[in-house]
Amino acid sequence: MSPPKLEVRNVSKSYGRGGGDAIRVVDGLDLAVPDLEFLAILGPSGCGKSTLLRLIDGLVPPDSGAILLDGRDVTGTVGGEGRGMVFQSFDLFPWRTTLGNVEFGLEAQSVSRAERRDIAQHYIDMVGLGGFEAAYPHELSGGMQQRVGLARALAIKPNILLMDEPFGALDVQTRDILQDELLRIWNQERKTVLFVTHSIEEALYLADRVAVITPRPARVDRLIPVPFGRPRGEDVKADPAFVDLRQTIWHTLKAGVRV
Repeated sequence: MSPPKLEVRNVSKSYGRGGGDAIRVVDGLDLAVPDLEFLAILGPSGCGKSTLLRLIDGLVPPDSGAILLDGRDVTGTVGGEGRGMVFQSFDLFPWRTTLGNVEFGLEAQSVSRAERRDIAQHYIDMVGLGGFEAAYPHELSGGMQQRVGLARALAIKPNILLMDEPFGALDVQTRDILQDELLRIWNQERKTVLFVTHSIEEALYLADRVAVITPRPARVDRLIPVPFGRPRGEDVKADPAFVDLRQTIWHTLKAGVRV
């Protein structure tokens, strides 16, 4: 059996608060993700899902534990190491055009101007933004801005793509369209993907497995295989097995939420 693409080993993270005790956000979390898997990470609001992705990306260091990518320890390291991040809030540079935003990570890798222009153009075309290379973020819709963010993450050719509720701020129609676009692009690029979401339906539609996270502090409560074949279309959402599995996961989440 081949080793996992990503391993999260007994990782914990706490944050302090002014004059009070630290808040444990992630507690002894273990997770193994095979190569090329699309894993959805699902849990209640504030459970630590986004913190987990930031730990994996190296944006914040864990208090304990280790994160391994292809067997290499990348714990707390920032600056790529085979990881690309797509944020919910787009996080585009407002003073850069679409092309400039997509080129940014390649500039940081010291890729030559001509080469990074060619790579950026390839991914701009892939996400359907050909013709908008000179547009600034304020000139683009929310869905188009998120496409720029996806192209920017893909342009550095990451081994693993980390997506933190990338469609959470979009309207329902745009979200549905981008889900299908993401599946198309994933089928072309064949990346390992960790996709954080609040939506059970979105998780089941996109993923190979769903990791259900406990309320804070975050641990993996259940790992649920998604039994629906690929390619997937909207019709799968009406499948009785899809509806039943959505209900099962909802009851799992509901049982763990403290109100």
